[in-house]
Amino acid sequence: MKKNKLLRMDNMGIVVESLDDAIFFFTEIGLKLEGRASIEGEWAGRVTGLGPQHVEVAMMVTPDGHSRLELSQFLAPPIVSDHSRAPVNALGYLRVMFTVEDIDELVSRLLKHGAELVGEMVQYQDSYRLCYIREKHGLLIGLAEQLGNKG
Repeated sequence: MKKNKLLRMDNMGIVVESLDDAIFFFTEIGLKLEGRASIEGEWAGRVTGLGPQHVEVAMMVTPDGHSRLELSQFLAPPIVSDHSRAPVNALGYLRVMFTVEDIDELVSRLLKHGAELVGEMVQYQDSYRLCYIREKHGLLIGLAEQLGNKG
């Protein structure tokens, strides 16, 4: 990594329909709300290329503190396209995968809050149980539970 000068990956950004619903969803998975802010101003539009904008953002962090999701709800300008229901093989950044301790319990809890199982829960050899879940606004996540030696 020194050769490439890469220091770390800071976060992955996801544009959401409802910031409150997304915070709730990712909190249910086990992420923690690290901070929430309103971002607007000429500088922000220069970074994104969108011009004048107003965005509510929330930073969610994994329990180990190493990974973050930046959730953004654009208040202005209006959303111009929606890929939230795109199939798993669509081009672009589509999903994030989490390793969890008890996939059955978590899936059961998420389904009670309006999420839906995309395909089936499957087992890959003796290594993992896996599934894809869509939350009620269409966000796609992958869940994996490591089997056997979890150390």
